[in-house]
Formats: sequence, structure tokens, C-alpha cells
Amino acid sequence: EGLKITRGKYDDPSDPGDVSHFKALCAALSATVGVGNIAGVAAAIGLGGPGAIFWMWVTAFLGMAIKFTECTLAQMFRTTDKSGAIAGGPMYYIEKGLGPKWKWLAGAFAFFTVFACFGIGNMVQANQVAQVLSETFAVPAMATGIVLAVMTGLVILGGIKRIGQVAGYLVPFMAAIYVGGALIIIVLNAKMIIPSFGLIFKSAFAFEAVGGGFIGGTIMLALRAGVTRGLFSNESGLGSAPIIHAAAKTKVPVREGLVALLEPFTDTLIICTLTALVILTTGTWTSGMTDAPLTAAAFDAGFSGGKYIVTFSILLFAYSTAISWSYYGDRAAEYLFGEKVVRPFRMLYCLVLFGGA
Repeated sequence: EGLKITRGKYDDPSDPGDVSHFKALCAALSATVGVGNIAGVAAAIGLGGPGAIFWMWVTAFLGMAIKFTECTLAQMFRTTDKSGAIAGGPMYYIEKGLGPKWKWLAGAFAFFTVFACFGIGNMVQANQVAQVLSETFAVPAMATGIVLAVMTGLVILGGIKRIGQVAGYLVPFMAAIYVGGALIIIVLNAKMIIPSFGLIFKSAFAFEAVGGGFIGGTIMLALRAGVTRGLFSNESGLGSAPIIHAAAKTKVPVREGLVALLEPFTDTLIICTLTALVILTTGTWTSGMTDAPLTAAAFDAGFSGGKYIVTFSILLFAYSTAISWSYYGDRAAEYLFGEKVVRPFRMLYCLVLFGGA
């Protein structure tokens, strides 16, 4: 049903909202499909072994239920600001759903969302892009910062409608490049697919002692790495995605909830699994590397020049994440300080991107 809704089965231009179901999903995916899908999976395997992937899957299934709930609530309790734009998210459903006495909690959420958007959504992404371009093509960080700030500004100054438009083109394009490259490598190493899945399940429930640790330590390492990296990847329960899903055009809140649960499915169960299979089928997971360098090495082992797919994907993933997180931040800033801060906030966001690079 979620897929039918996303394809436009119930779309009605007269419904309240700013963007279609498809564009809302793409905008939310552009924030979640990021460096976590490339570096996060490799880090999970490095920290907890192949078994961490199993626990990422478990986290994704539970995450689908959480996303469904939080994004349905965002639709139920959304509001319209003075300019006619939709405003919604946890700060609104905490205040309106739990009542005025919980407004302090809504304010706390909004404050930390503004704080977080400059970190995980902004500087971390800009720094990752600058680092990759510097290492691969010797591009100066200052040049990267200027270009990234200008390109992001051109999109986010147009608000959610422009963000939705750009995400609607960017997300399918970047997913096709990364998923296509991963599938080619997996097919080339087809004989290792079944053993790799066997390794994931075996390692997820391995009881042998690790580094002199107690029996069952391996399970704890795998579980912790899988859950933390899974949540970092799909953001279930973080409260970020409901802010974008609140803007979807619909009169039936539960429809957007069904669209939203496709996020963890796409992000973790599909893209993260493909990254894991590339790392495991090529055998590079035993190399001692971790994070993005491990994923790049795995793609390069798959076919010559494969590391450039990872490089290009990091650029697109990080840029798209920065775009969508700006919207999370400006909705939270508006909740705290009013509509007058939105434009200055967006300009500041671009300046901080430059600093992050």
C-alpha cells in the first residue's frame, strides 16, 4: 500500500500540503541515505563483525514501525504558518498531542534539532566532501566549501517545494549509481553470496570468546554495532523525518505513515545490505580497514575504478543530506523564534557549510 501511495494512487492536487508523497519520501531519503550507508556499514562490520548486519536488519524492521508512527503523528498535528507553508514534526505533536504542559519538551526537541542540524546534517557532511575531494582529486577545501555553500543555498532558499523537486531527481539518480555498481560486483562474485549470508547469521549468534572476553561477548559487539549504525543510517525515532513528511499533500495522515516506513526498508534493508554484500563477497572485510576506506577498497576489488563510484556517491549522498537537514533546522528554528528567523537561518546554514568544509 505504501508503494501504491508513493506512486500517486491517491494524489489530489487540492489536498493540503506542500509536496507530493513521492517528493516527501525522496526529501526524507536524501537526508537518511548518506555517509552512514557507505562508511556506517563498514564501521559496523569493523566493530561487530559480519553479524552486525543481522542486527541492522532487526533495527530496520522495528524502525519501519517507528517511522510509520512518528510520521502519521506529524500529519495529524501539523499546522500552517503565516506564509502558508506547512510546519510539523515532533515539536508540534508533543505540544498538541500531549498538551500545553509538555511545551517545554517540544521546545527542547526543537532546540536540539537546530543544534544537531549544524553538526550531523551540515559540518560533518561538508567535511566529508572536502576530505574526499582533497584526497582523490587534490581539490582545496576552501574551493569545496564555496561551491557547496552556493549550490546548497540555491536549493534551500526556495524552501521545501524546491528541496522536494531537487530530491525527486537526485535521490533516484544517486541510488541508481551506487546500487548499480554494488549489484555488478555482487553478481561478479555470485558464488560468495550464500556463504556471505551464512557468515552474517553465524556471526550474529556466535558465542565464542572475543579477545579474552566472556562467552557471548561477540553477540554483544555485533548487536551494539548493528543497532547503533542501523539507527545512524535510517534515523528511525530521531524525529527528523516527520518534519518533512508533515509537508506531504494528503487529508489522510496514515497514508504518509505508510510512505514513511519505506525509508528504513530502502535505506537499511536494501542499500546497507548491498554495501555489506560488496564488502563480504570481495573478502575485504578481513583487511583491517574500516569506514569509507573499507567500502572503497571493496568496490575497487570488485572492478577496476570501483572506488570512484564510492567517491562520487559520498559527494552526492553528503550534498543531499545537507539539503534536507537544512529544512529540519529551519522548521525547528521557526517553532522557537517565529517565521522571521527562517531566511537568516538558511543563510547562516550555508556559511556553516563553508566552515565545515
